[in-house]
Amino acid sequence: MPSLTPTPDSGGTPGRRTPGNGPPAAAGEGAAAAPGARGRSSGGPGAPGRAGGGPGAPGRAGGGPGAPESGTGGTGGTGPGTPGAGPALSRTGRRHLPVPRRAGVPLDRLGLGVLAYAHPLFAPGEWAELTRPGTPLHWVVINVHRGPGVRPDPLFLDAAARLREAGVRLLGLLDAARGGRRAGELLPEAGRYLEWYRVDGYYLDRAPLDGHALEEYRRTVARLRALTGRAHIVSGHGAYPDPGYLEAADQLVTFEGPWSRYRWAQPAAWTENHPPERFCHLVHGVPRAHMETALRLARWQGAATVHLTDRTGADPWEGLPGYWAQQVRSVRDGPPPCTG
Repeated sequence: MPSLTPTPDSGGTPGRRTPGNGPPAAAGEGAAAAPGARGRSSGGPGAPGRAGGGPGAPGRAGGGPGAPESGTGGTGGTGPGTPGAGPALSRTGRRHLPVPRRAGVPLDRLGLGVLAYAHPLFAPGEWAELTRPGTPLHWVVINVHRGPGVRPDPLFLDAAARLREAGVRLLGLLDAARGGRRAGELLPEAGRYLEWYRVDGYYLDRAPLDGHALEEYRRTVARLRALTGRAHIVSGHGAYPDPGYLEAADQLVTFEGPWSRYRWAQPAAWTENHPPERFCHLVHGVPRAHMETALRLARWQGAATVHLTDRTGADPWEGLPGYWAQQVRSVRDGPPPCTG
């Protein structure tokens, strides 16, 4: 089994997240990773170096919408932005678009992005867990029937209302079918989510990966934003897409898959030019004994939004993991993710 420990001659500064630098090793899988030197004070053992401190408790009162998220994106597209705020500079000197801050857990702190695919009828306790004060949620995705369904579901209406009251950012799932579904199909579904469940944005599942679909995808996202002018867009690619997709969405899901692949995953080189709040990792089949290692990997790879589960099968997101409470504590109290 190859070592996961960063080495000084691997093409990057030890402790710095680069494609040539290995992720931190887990206990029993090689030497423990040394605290990194990513420009801030070192984190906990095995975690890349950055000042500790967990994310704040959710604070958005009454489920009110956050700041407008529509703004001028990169050349040829509309992307996230904040009125009156220009592009920020990354450590490499490259300009990137800032992600607007909302009330609740800041996106630049490690937080949870939950695909809540269990029906409230069968998992009322799990939905109640998502409203528990102090849970470090970035967002929760609702999926009524591979979309909003054809009529309002009373139990989902109640669950959505409780999440809004708890200050949780609520996203509606839209199936982009790898670019096979265009705005004409997605907009009516988005409108029903907005009318019935008062969502804050959308999770575009099975988003396209290659650049050929990029222009159409940008147009679709721009029309989704126009529904409210402040929709938070998470682009569910599941792997590293063409970097141009960052110009359209607020966040990209650049990994969705099993722990057996994630433990050897490497970040794409272009992600070094962008802050962690732009990236999400969703990993299933993670044993309880490796949960902390998986969180360290997410921090090292520069993903600020993460969700781990020990569940497997056809749909591992149809319920919370058996170690949900432990994951909440680890994310809330752990160090922030690495920056580029």
